[in-house]
Amino acid sequence: MEQPRTASVNAWMLASRPRTLPAAVSPVIVGSAIAFDSGKLDPLPAMATLLAALFLQIGSNLANDVYDFERGADTADRVGPLRVTQAGLLTPRQVKTGMWVVFGLATLLGLYLTFHAGWVVILLGLASILAALAYTGGPFPYGYHGLGEFFVFLFFGLVATTGTYYVQTGSVSLQAVAAAVPMGFLTTAILAVNNLRDIPSDTASNKRTLAVRFGDGWARQEYLVLILFAYLSVYLMAMTGISSPWVLLTWLSLPLIFQLGKNVYELRGQQLNILLAQTGQLELVFALLFTLGILLSHVYPIYGF
Repeated sequence: MEQPRTASVNAWMLASRPRTLPAAVSPVIVGSAIAFDSGKLDPLPAMATLLAALFLQIGSNLANDVYDFERGADTADRVGPLRVTQAGLLTPRQVKTGMWVVFGLATLLGLYLTFHAGWVVILLGLASILAALAYTGGPFPYGYHGLGEFFVFLFFGLVATTGTYYVQTGSVSLQAVAAAVPMGFLTTAILAVNNLRDIPSDTASNKRTLAVRFGDGWARQEYLVLILFAYLSVYLMAMTGISSPWVLLTWLSLPLIFQLGKNVYELRGQQLNILLAQTGQLELVFALLFTLGILLSHVYPIYGF
């Protein structure tokens, strides 16, 4: 691990963990859909936010890769997707360098968004980078103390969705906050699968996730509750008039969760990587159907809501 090596493109692709990227893209899609609904969609800030979100997600993945390795949480017995530091494909120094490069790119995009939308963007961006680093790094890695779900819900749900809306409109609406809730639940479900799969290795390394604290059975139930709460949140948005009933098009993705529900109880160990990818795909489909509902509400409005 201490020997310098030439990093391949494939190694960096593995390090970026493409299957997790829907968690970055989906809240931006939904936040932009809400901005469109308010008549204030701004394509350039929307694109800059999308790229910044992707860089933040990749930077977070790199940070987790190297800091989990340094804390001993990633070993040769790991059953999750390949971690490049532990596997020796990249050195810790290379991964940390890559991490700061992508965080730097996210910061440059953040500066553009700050000029566009004001100083609040700086605070959100710095908080997002700090949260990405502190998940497994620093003196109090909150992912090791059972706080991962809370911070993922906060940053990948509330901050990502309402932040996307804010940089395009300069304000925060009730609909943007409400739409952030199901996105937060779905992204947290991705983390729940990750923690379920890693119970044995996390227990051995004293990483006290909620899955480790409450056990395998509880973790599987947590996953299903998070998924179901996402759909319930959209239902409440439609029924209370916060959004058009057209957003219930997200329920067209319900058939997908039957397979996910089956998999969360049947799959074990490395097989749960399949569920991890499926959950990311579900979130992206959910976001696209939500956006389609917003578009259709302008073409075929349902009056009285």
